[in-house]
Amino acid sequence: MKHVRYLLLVVAIATTALARAEEYNIIPQPRSIVQGAGTFTLGRGAKIGCADMELLPAARYLAEHLHVGVSYNGGAIRLERDVELRSEEYRLTIADGGIVICGGDYGGVFNGIQTLIQLFSAEVYDGGCPLPATLAHCTIEDSPRWSHRGFMLDVCRTWMDVDAVKAFIDLLAYHKINNLRLHLTDDEAWRIAIESHPELAREGGFRGGDAKIWPRYGKWNERWGGYYTKEDIAEMVAYAKVRNITIIPEIDLPGHSLCIATLHPEILCRYTPNTSRAYGYDTRSAFCPAREENYALIEDILTEVCAMFPSRYIHVGGDEVDMSQWRRCPDCQALMSREGMTSTAELQQYFMSRISSILSDNGKLPAVWNEAIDGGRLNRNTRVYGWEGIKECRAAAAEGYDVVVMPGHYFYFDMKQTPREPGHDWAAIFDWSKVYGFSPKSVGFTATEQEHIVGIEASFFSEAYASRNPESADYLHYQTFPRMVALAEVAWTEGDERDEDAFYERIVAHYDRLDAMGVAYRLMPPMVEYRDGVLIASVDDGSAIYYTCEGDAEERLYSEPLSTSVPARYAFRSRRGGAMSPVAAVEAHFRTIVPPFRLTSSMPASEKFSFVKAEGYGRLARTTRAADIGDWLMYTFDSPVKCRRMKVATGNFQLPRFTFENGYVEVSYDGVTFEYLGELVCGMYTIECPSQAIKAVRITSTSRGNGAEWVSIQPPTIWPLLPVE
Repeated sequence: MKHVRYLLLVVAIATTALARAEEYNIIPQPRSIVQGAGTFTLGRGAKIGCADMELLPAARYLAEHLHVGVSYNGGAIRLERDVELRSEEYRLTIADGGIVICGGDYGGVFNGIQTLIQLFSAEVYDGGCPLPATLAHCTIEDSPRWSHRGFMLDVCRTWMDVDAVKAFIDLLAYHKINNLRLHLTDDEAWRIAIESHPELAREGGFRGGDAKIWPRYGKWNERWGGYYTKEDIAEMVAYAKVRNITIIPEIDLPGHSLCIATLHPEILCRYTPNTSRAYGYDTRSAFCPAREENYALIEDILTEVCAMFPSRYIHVGGDEVDMSQWRRCPDCQALMSREGMTSTAELQQYFMSRISSILSDNGKLPAVWNEAIDGGRLNRNTRVYGWEGIKECRAAAAEGYDVVVMPGHYFYFDMKQTPREPGHDWAAIFDWSKVYGFSPKSVGFTATEQEHIVGIEASFFSEAYASRNPESADYLHYQTFPRMVALAEVAWTEGDERDEDAFYERIVAHYDRLDAMGVAYRLMPPMVEYRDGVLIASVDDGSAIYYTCEGDAEERLYSEPLSTSVPARYAFRSRRGGAMSPVAAVEAHFRTIVPPFRLTSSMPASEKFSFVKAEGYGRLARTTRAADIGDWLMYTFDSPVKCRRMKVATGNFQLPRFTFENGYVEVSYDGVTFEYLGELVCGMYTIECPSQAIKAVRITSTSRGNGAEWVSIQPPTIWPLLPVE
């Protein structure tokens, strides 16, 4: 497979011709590249000429990458605006006289800058652009397919400080993504300081330990989190603006409001819930739309949010509202009767219309999730984000709403990439290839519906990030790259027919840049083959392969095929810089067994999710309440189980929620006496290389409650013994 094709640009090209764009490997691929006959050398003393003061931030941005100066007059690189070009359109020319970037506006010039940067060696991304550098003469003309090329970053479930957000903004800018939506509030936290209600961030920005907000998804025993001050927001907005990115805030309403309800329970519906299952913890999470004082509180909040963000749109949620709370509320029922409403969906429409009016009074337009339009027609200036599916996106477009297309089964980058990798799977399991295969035509949008597509957006909901070393960006990067590269291409380039194999070559050629950017991206897994007693692993991307042998955690460099009679003992992973692949092996390495067992507990079993669900393997069981100190659950096998590894776990399959937040594990080899093994980690424990056949495993809770009304119990995962070599 060809590698680092963009280095072809440092050599002279003998004839003028329409270039094959993929030879330049610009991400996303430009509309037109015309090659020239010579080369231009950019020297160490070069200047960037920028007579237009509005383009000066872009000039300084480029100067920082190339380590050159900025001049208000001429220079070897000139930035200009051309009124004949459309918004974000650019023309980049490299000729004997130097480099000229013309844009229809600031965004066009900045897009041209990103293309120019990609023509240099990858060191340009890590502060080491060696000059002089020789570039081939060419003219590149380009413009985006959609004006909205977005990404949603969930900083609520997992706290990311200002520097972390700015680092991610850089990665978006390098790929010509021009909108960043910050998911600032949810059940788990409140991440933005509101001066009129300082307690929201001061108390709601932290969870766990002695904080008022119940911890979820990890870090249960420490006060953890943070929030953005008004000054932080201004810093991030300004940083993004230089990089042609608009930050759109999301204040999730009326559902996903457990955090603010914990601090202000008066926002909830007027009835007394039964909180005994959660030991007194009120799990209700929706504003009451019948309480007039709620709109005054929301007006305080949104008025300040509107002032902090220059974005035209403010996202106000509207998704996944637990409307059963409204059905139990006498005030909500009275309001519905007065207004002639027949469904709680109409009640949500009433709420969202009130919120839209508040935004309008502040000169802003509403953006909402697709459910928000179910109960009636919000004003057509509302922008709809379609996350549930293609059907919902098409329906909104057909009704005349401008739509950001982001169905979870294409664009939720918190999804697993293969069944054995981390992430969710409720929408789909997919890697970059499915993202790259998206087009409105291929999923059924009519020509009329396509007129209402303003763009596409991907998202990263961060529930699973909190328990995976959130102090590092590795998990965020692994989940989003190279899926982000595919998103950039699809959002930018015209056309519905694409060559996946050719694009994969371009992704591989882009790896050098991602390395220099410091991205811990996901590599494709090695290909593993076993034949004639020899185990062979290979990759097609130039990365190094490492392997481990069962019973030995040390990772060794793979340099030649391995002779073995038990190939299942070996697992392979490729690495390159900070990037790595998922584990690959022969299928027998991953095989598990399902010996019969009985699940018992001190907690009653759910009728719907009975213990039989887990006993049948593959399904979760639930209890009817959260655990108290001393509560236990036990797996008792019909016959002692010999195995090389066994994992037992509370909580959901994809993330530590509905767990024993603290507890310990014991094992019994005879079903009578138990031996302490260790403490739970994120609600689970793995028994490595048990010394004897296991008859029973018991988990005991050492803390009370989990912020929910039940405990989820997984079936055990059991790996069989392997033959000895």
